[in-house]
Amino acid sequence: MKILIRQGRVVDPANGIDEVRDVLVDNGVVADSGRQITKDADTVIDAAGKIVIPGIIDMHVHLREPGREDKETVATGTRAALAGGVTTVLAMPNTDPAMDGVENVRRLSDIVGKTAVARVLVSGAMTLGRAGREPVAAKDLKRAGVVALTDDGSSVDDPEVMKAVLQAAKEAKLLVICHCEDRGISGRGVVNLGYMSTRLGLQGIPRQAEVKRVERDIELAGMTGCPIHIAHVSCRESVDLIWRAKEKGMRITAETAPHYFSLTEEALADYDTNFKINPPLRTAEDVAAMRGGLKDGTIDCIASDHAPHTENEKEIEFDRAEFGVVGLETELAVAITELIEKHVLGWPQVVERLCVGPARVLGYGRGHLKAGAPADIAVVDPAAAWEVTKNGFVSKSRNSAFLGRTLKGRVTHTILDGEVVFARQ
Repeated sequence: MKILIRQGRVVDPANGIDEVRDVLVDNGVVADSGRQITKDADTVIDAAGKIVIPGIIDMHVHLREPGREDKETVATGTRAALAGGVTTVLAMPNTDPAMDGVENVRRLSDIVGKTAVARVLVSGAMTLGRAGREPVAAKDLKRAGVVALTDDGSSVDDPEVMKAVLQAAKEAKLLVICHCEDRGISGRGVVNLGYMSTRLGLQGIPRQAEVKRVERDIELAGMTGCPIHIAHVSCRESVDLIWRAKEKGMRITAETAPHYFSLTEEALADYDTNFKINPPLRTAEDVAAMRGGLKDGTIDCIASDHAPHTENEKEIEFDRAEFGVVGLETELAVAITELIEKHVLGWPQVVERLCVGPARVLGYGRGHLKAGAPADIAVVDPAAAWEVTKNGFVSKSRNSAFLGRTLKGRVTHTILDGEVVFARQ
């Protein structure tokens, strides 16, 4: 099948392209792009006034299957991904059972093969049961198909165990993704420790819980020579630590999520549990640091940390509610609204953080539109304004931090391996 995308602004930073042109897709790959393509096509997409970008690669997604299919499934999560222009997701391993062994990984891979409508990469756990006590068999998990190791949702407290994980991952040539939280410091906290925690009478999470663990994991990465990726960065001090490590030539990469570059702890004023997130929303100074880190490249990636929960897990007392928000369908629009519209980043930089950066971190050969590349493409109407509502989600869960917000920019078409897999009606 041939698809011709006509006269869109093609933003492909991996190849230095940012101009209005046509893109021809043929037999699953990008066949050609240029100012005007006259070849016939089976499908023509009029992209005048729209932005054409590589399919987004979201390297932090909780699909919940197996074990919590009431929250999300591979099928519903990947449909939600396509609605947000996301063509590849990295599935986190905190499922039930955890992705800590070959059989569990094969079970998930089988589900993905049968039900996924977007591409799903699988991450394995760092430790058995994600309990932080015994490293997994990294080489076996690599052979089973995992592309990274993480105990996301938990941090490995024992530095000797963490060092063993890093050494095993280095030998297996697997990326390690670090959830940086010292539970000895964060304790039973539910919001950022500071003015709002005092005002609301809620137990606070000191920022040191993240910062100290980022510092430790960078140190261990240096000792072992294993590359690490720092997940969901939320603190100014963490950005500083990552910048310094990179300046030393260390192989450290990092991500932040849309809620951390757009929302502060002030959003919690009404005890809305849709703003209960781990790590927590922090201060305006931290939001500015996330934006600065994205701008100067200290933070390599934007990832959703899509964490679906049922209503009865969210619409309860704040202390008892689950941490986390959905984000697959809003991450691009939040980036457009908060970064592009406010002149923090331009389109090439946003696409770099959503597509090129994740591909580079994962060693994954997508995220660009060079001739011959797999045709994973999103077409975006940058002027479309839309309100985030519960009924508007494709995801099985609706626990969004942006409910009621009007966002700019919406995906009109998503193409995966040369097929139109999503078209907004």
